[in-house]
Amino acid sequence: MSGEGAVVVNYVSAIRAAAEKNLDASASIFDGGERSWRETLDRAARIAGGLLALGLEPGDRVAILSANSAEYMVLYLAVPWAGGVLAPLNYRWSVAENAFALDDCSPRVLFLSDDFAAANVDMLAERADRLTVVALGKGRPEWTPLDALLASAPAEQVPRDGNDILTIYYTGGTTGRSKGVMISHAGLVGNCQAMRDEGLCPDGTRMLIVAPLFHLAAGAALSMTMLAGGTAVIAAAFDPVGTLDLIAEERVIDALLVPTMIQLLIDAPGFAAGKLTSLQRILYGASQMPEAVIDRIIAAAPHVDFYQAYGMTETSCTATLLRPEHHRGEHRAAGRHRGAGLPLGTTEIAISNDEGAHMPTGAVGEIIVRGPGVMLGYWNQPAMTAAAVRDGWMHTGDGGRIDDSGVLYVVDRIKDMIVSGGENIYSAEVESAIGLHPAVAQVAVIGVPDARWGERVHAVIVLRSGDMVGDDMIVAHCRTLIAGYKVPRSIEFRDALPLSAAGKVLKADLRAPHWQGRTRNVA
Repeated sequence: MSGEGAVVVNYVSAIRAAAEKNLDASASIFDGGERSWRETLDRAARIAGGLLALGLEPGDRVAILSANSAEYMVLYLAVPWAGGVLAPLNYRWSVAENAFALDDCSPRVLFLSDDFAAANVDMLAERADRLTVVALGKGRPEWTPLDALLASAPAEQVPRDGNDILTIYYTGGTTGRSKGVMISHAGLVGNCQAMRDEGLCPDGTRMLIVAPLFHLAAGAALSMTMLAGGTAVIAAAFDPVGTLDLIAEERVIDALLVPTMIQLLIDAPGFAAGKLTSLQRILYGASQMPEAVIDRIIAAAPHVDFYQAYGMTETSCTATLLRPEHHRGEHRAAGRHRGAGLPLGTTEIAISNDEGAHMPTGAVGEIIVRGPGVMLGYWNQPAMTAAAVRDGWMHTGDGGRIDDSGVLYVVDRIKDMIVSGGENIYSAEVESAIGLHPAVAQVAVIGVPDARWGERVHAVIVLRSGDMVGDDMIVAHCRTLIAGYKVPRSIEFRDALPLSAAGKVLKADLRAPHWQGRTRNVA
């Protein structure tokens, strides 16, 4: 991807420039251990040297299948240092799903932790002729130990420019078959710097990394931290009680959390607001935060600035930010806290109709995004790329509107819109209403077949522990908040909602039983 029009922005160079200002500062904290930036950069250079000794060429893919760790952070640097393209794999996927990803992007090397070794032994043996496995733990005799790469001489950084592929992230299962999203050096660096320009991750920050690093949201949070020469406070996975302790013990300043995590934190046994005193900023996203949860976390941590990020993997994570001021005061009174915010300084957003024309202020249509953060494309999927990116605009598949102050509101996934009796109903609005009931912990609203109405509004609800309410109470509550035709016509109660690794509700899983045997998933 180098050549004419090359953009001279290199991910590793940008991070090294920040880190080398204070090499003795802490780069990472993980599992009771701490690494300086001097040690982190040395390990990255040595692993890069080992990759080059294995025959890695510029643009070759390098996969990783591991839980979060300090070594994962090093690999975010080591792979592009060697000129490679990092392809994080989702450890929550099945063996077959990760086999698909490996066959799709054809990595030369896979870094594998012991936690996921046993389940993948046979699948990896079938690919042994074209894939070198590097064990991050004990591994197996036929695999290369990480220490062998660390024994290499530190490598000189392989030149790559801003238009080159930095990473390939495989999308989750909420929109169908997974696709490899190609993110450029300039796209990720530019978006991360634009978020830092908004006040997130200032120099020397201490950022909590508990979301999985196989997702770009966590990868972007880590990248912002590294661009700040800061400290990544890493947990292998999210645990509410453990996360609260980690925030307090390590004096975390910035945190990336999805709404589900925030709700679990404030509902955790023994929750104490005092454990959040070091926090200055919380960045949340991945799904809309129920208004009741926003109110509870602001009440628990009134000193914290809250930012909501809206975007997708295909936009290098973030397209808009809902700033702290939108959560309080006159903006709150105007309802802007329910929005997704204003575009990043490097990004344009617009609302498009079905013909691709831009819609006026207040009109609902598809959210489209343009800017340097827009993906290079889908790996090996030119037709899908052409359908998604048109004239430089990324078509998100999300329905939304922009108000007269420029704030974006996401009303739903377009395909999630319910058409009942000829009326368009956006499930996000119904979910917001139900979520304000004090007994409701989580809710998802979908459209299901209805002989009379074509589709009906169906709510799936998780109640708070110890609370008991019936359908009639939920319906009566909704009638005080939304139009009658939007009120759920059927309700089911569950112990939990199905969630993706990014914390998004898997609505496709909720719909599937209702639409089974039909040729379409809408009426």
